[in-house]
Amino acid sequence: MVAHDLLAKIRQRLDSLNRSERKVADVILNDPASATGMSIATLAQAASVSEPTVNRFCRNFEAKGYPDFKIKLAQSLAGGTLYVSRSVESEDNAAAYSDKIFGATIAALDEARRAIDAKRIERAVDYLSQAKQISFFGLGASAPVASDAQHKFFRFNLPVMAYDDVLMMRMVAAAAHTGDVIVFISYTGRTKDMVEIARIARENGAIVLGITSTDSPLSDECSECLGIDSPEDTEIYMPMTSRMIHLALIDVLATGVTLRRGLDFLPHLKKIKDSLKPTKFPPRTS
Repeated sequence: MVAHDLLAKIRQRLDSLNRSERKVADVILNDPASATGMSIATLAQAASVSEPTVNRFCRNFEAKGYPDFKIKLAQSLAGGTLYVSRSVESEDNAAAYSDKIFGATIAALDEARRAIDAKRIERAVDYLSQAKQISFFGLGASAPVASDAQHKFFRFNLPVMAYDDVLMMRMVAAAAHTGDVIVFISYTGRTKDMVEIARIARENGAIVLGITSTDSPLSDECSECLGIDSPEDTEIYMPMTSRMIHLALIDVLATGVTLRRGLDFLPHLKKIKDSLKPTKFPPRTS
């Protein structure tokens, strides 16, 4: 069963379900985004059935159990109504589409958390911790992620830049040296310019890190790839959940580098944070 067909499968088989399983299906179909965030106990209570009934329902739809079913349900939501989000319908009001977007994002982040390879994170943190300078490359929806990465990583007392222009990326890659780390951020990993620039950077001695899809042309050019495969189809839909996953990965890497620097580095981070205090009004007290 293809994940994005799950909701359609449930609708098609409603008449064949027994009374208790039909109650479970009704709760899920009435608000699938909220269902992705429910525990099995919560869903059972909402449907007025037992937890074993929920498990039996899940196995009827080719899931190993409730956790696996929730992943498949999240995948069916995270693809994104045309050019917006797959789970959003044209008649949805603000409350409905807001809840669906948040629900799909939470589910996609949880799925990415489960899929993350800690060993690859460790190796990426190794490279970033030893870098002489770091560059973040991102085009389109990935450009803001690159900018966010620059905002996080400049604190580490080394040259950090973000680029969203193909010509600048090409020149930076051509001027790269051993000790440079360039992080390529691309959901699809199939943008021809990015793949070619990654090859140029690697040929000039740079470490090329990829935050991109596994088994993509870009991943083939990476020294290390943090492959996250969100079910979002950005060929049709506006990038949403995939961008949030990439932002979370940047936070993971920045945290890893901070921890590598050790306790002696914390006064430096505090000094930067303290420099902003004069720029803000004091918090309001109730």
